[in-house]
Amino acid sequence: MSNLKNYKNLIILGFDLSFIMFSYIFSCFLRFEFQLPDGYLGSVFPKILIPTGIYFFTFLIFGLYKTIWTVAGVYDYSNIVIANLISTSSTLIINTFLSNRIPYSIVIIASTLILLGTLSIRMLFRIYRSMFLNGNMLTKNSQRKHLEKFKNILIIGAGDSAAMLIKEIRNHPQLNLNIIGLIDDADHKQKSKVSGYKVLGKTDDMAEISEKYKVEEIIIAIPSADHIAKKEILEKAKKTKAKLRTVPGMYEILSEGLSIKSIRDVDVLDLLGRKEIILNNEEINAYIQNKTVMVTGGGGSIGSELCRQIAKLSPQKLIILDIYENNAYEIQNELLRKNPSIDLEVLIASVRDKKKITQIFKEYKPEVVFHAAAHKHVPLMEKSPEEAIKNNVFGTYNVAEAAKKYKAEKFILISTDKAVNPTNIMGASKRLCEMVIQMMDIESEYTDFVAVRFGNVLGSNGSVIPLFKKQIEEGGPVTLTHKDITRFFMTIPEAVQLVMQAGSYAKGGEIFVLDMGEPVKIYDLAENLIKLSGFEPNKEIEIKVIGLRPGEKLYEELLMEEEGLKDTPNSRIFVGRPNGFKIDQLKIHLETLNKMLEDETSMPEDIVIKMKEVVTTYKTELQEKAIQESNL
Repeated sequence: MSNLKNYKNLIILGFDLSFIMFSYIFSCFLRFEFQLPDGYLGSVFPKILIPTGIYFFTFLIFGLYKTIWTVAGVYDYSNIVIANLISTSSTLIINTFLSNRIPYSIVIIASTLILLGTLSIRMLFRIYRSMFLNGNMLTKNSQRKHLEKFKNILIIGAGDSAAMLIKEIRNHPQLNLNIIGLIDDADHKQKSKVSGYKVLGKTDDMAEISEKYKVEEIIIAIPSADHIAKKEILEKAKKTKAKLRTVPGMYEILSEGLSIKSIRDVDVLDLLGRKEIILNNEEINAYIQNKTVMVTGGGGSIGSELCRQIAKLSPQKLIILDIYENNAYEIQNELLRKNPSIDLEVLIASVRDKKKITQIFKEYKPEVVFHAAAHKHVPLMEKSPEEAIKNNVFGTYNVAEAAKKYKAEKFILISTDKAVNPTNIMGASKRLCEMVIQMMDIESEYTDFVAVRFGNVLGSNGSVIPLFKKQIEEGGPVTLTHKDITRFFMTIPEAVQLVMQAGSYAKGGEIFVLDMGEPVKIYDLAENLIKLSGFEPNKEIEIKVIGLRPGEKLYEELLMEEEGLKDTPNSRIFVGRPNGFKIDQLKIHLETLNKMLEDETSMPEDIVIKMKEVVTTYKTELQEKAIQESNL
């Protein structure tokens, strides 16, 4: 096989030249019904060298001796056909100027034979390779048939992606994947075959087919399916006991191709059925492009994704500010690798350090500020309320004050649904952050201060999905705090795209609210994740309810009652203008809080009491529990 690889192009070249000459000689015999006139072959043979040369140079120009024919595709075989047609046309044209030209019938017959021959020899290499691999596979399988078990897989979709997937599986026999067939909802594809495998039915038959053939894994090979169609398929697939996997999206396949490595596990994100986000890139470019942009908390889940998307929009300079050096270092390396021409500055500093923040703004004068730095873990902040106030409230105050002083154009606070009628100190601190930036907006003549509020982001640090996955990998149990608890969810890229779009609408003082879709029951989320992993909930993996944590709500809200809600040009973004506080009073409260933080005798519970006075919608855990139980 290795010798064949080394000399295959020479073999093909030798075959082409020999076969071209043979085709013309054989065509002469056919033309005269195998009764050639005396001396005819001798007179015509020198002329055969002309088309032979034409074919040879045309094939060279089309790169037919550089192609790897063992993995050739439609494009490569189309090249052969085009090269043959050009060679035939050139031969016919030149032949008309010869004194004793070759009969046109011979040229046409020979050209047909040459086309078939050049296609056949190249296809033989693919067949040989396939036989070689299959031979190896059969040998290996016979040696290990008692040691290893093949995994039965079912493919959803019977189009081009399914054919590519089958080819990949055939090329990797070591994976021990046994394709039992395909499923497709198209009527005309029923009982037809794709690469030798039969379409066994439709998606409604998935559970029955999976049980009949003991399917262990289902691979969804429909990259062009929209979010609604994909969600429907996944809901049906969840009824089987098989593990679910999917090929990447159409854009990724077109840019990177389809390989075994690109096939990923189906995630809970796929079950959300989110609508595609439509952005106005011109509006976003207008306030990002050629501007100095700062992202605080730039190494975190939201901050790092903000940096990724901003980097694509050609800012004049991107400043990443974070207190945690490891995260900052990772996003720095990633951005420089993917955007080598970007002017990137990474600064290690705390938003609590007013002097340092002021120095940074004085030196770099950022024009757009995304403030994502914050403490966000609810139970941890319940234990350390003073840290939530120091970092979230006064950290925001420091950055906002510097932005106002050095005339940033926009200041965009990343807020949370937990700021609405908060029952924990983290939510109350974020509500106070919103009040701070609204106060700053009123006092600022130049900077537009706004907040963008959204719920939980899937896959972020400390979120429920990574926790559930780890618990499933460890064999369970999967733990959640209450069977009826619900949360709004959004993907990180989704949230960041909408944050950036909301920034383009900012006129100052707004609190933008992102459409998070319908709230999701965490219990259902746990069940789905267990099923997607190929297990049965509460049989193979236990779901254990452990009780609400301190400060935790059964449900989250996105908008306070008094805010009202107005549309924006983007159907996924709404805007409200909360009120209910006086600036002079707020400043006094902030001064008092600051003194309490500096006073060593102040107790955490004193800070909580003060926060309830400042954020009037802040209810204690017991108050909220009583309200929620009355609503059940």
